[in-house]
Amino acid sequence: MVDTVEISRVNIRDNLSVDVSVWMNHPDDWDFRPTLSCSGNEFQISDKISGNQLASVELSDEELEVVQRDRVAELRVKFQVHGMHGQLATINPIIADGKAKKLATANWKTTQSVDFS
Repeated sequence: MVDTVEISRVNIRDNLSVDVSVWMNHPDDWDFRPTLSCSGNEFQISDKISGNQLASVELSDEELEVVQRDRVAELRVKFQVHGMHGQLATINPIIADGKAKKLATANWKTTQSVDFS
């Protein structure tokens, strides 16, 4: 299940693009079903099943105009899990490559419709 959702950046590409960090409770959690809505100039991400609001951000006039025109937004999601994606204290190089190991991250990109109220 989703623990927290943080909107890190909102910008305009072809349409409105929203960068989101989603923190999950367990590595086997797969239940993230977002719905997007816009009320006034507030952009909201909610859970589809429970209807709980997960995150919101105020849009500028230009961003609001783009999302009203297109009626869709692009979500660029970075999934992270508590206990797995913390600080890497010691970097152990891979001898064969000469490169350092990195923490695993899962990224997801989707275009979703936006409901207006």
